Amino acid sequence: MAQVQARSTFVTLVGSIFIVLSSFGTLISILQNIMAFTVFQSPELRQVMESPQPGVPPVAAFMTSHFHLFTLAFLLVSVLTLVSAIGLLKRLNWARLCFIGIMALAVLWSLLSLVLQWMMSSFMLGQFAAASGENGIDMRPFFLAVTVMSAVFSLGFGVLFGWIAKRLLSPEVVAEFSS
Repeated sequence: MAQVQARSTFVTLVGSIFIVLSSFGTLISILQNIMAFTVFQSPELRQVMESPQPGVPPVAAFMTSHFHLFTLAFLLVSVLTLVSAIGLLKRLNWARLCFIGIMALAVLWSLLSLVLQWMMSSFMLGQFAAASGENGIDMRPFFLAVTVMSAVFSLGFGVLFGWIAKRLLSPEVVAEFSS
């Protein structure tokens, strides 16, 4: 009699949660792509997006001028996550490996977002200081609080995604995906 491999609650929960999250992400990114490829096609708006203001951080200028590519990339990652999460529930090994790659990409994005947050906060703080002059409101405490909270969330999600990837690489979980 063939021995039936027990299915872990961890894989079932991760698969189920990410099916819900990536379904919403896919729906939202479909709507974003419709908007990006219809509304943002006017020549005037394209010119504004492709001609950044002086002093804008280069990364922000690049992201703005390539807005269509970023919305399309988000759609592709959302669909890939959805397909991989469904595959996790079916205990397909390619889906587990793909999902580990997505989690690694998410960790990398969490770390990169710390740098992007710092760059944008520095730029925006400079813009507020220049606009308000000497008698303006000091926005440094606000930007510091936002930067700290963003860092906490980015690092927290990065650790969570790394932990999920590590668990999916564990021998117990790998055994569930063996035929």
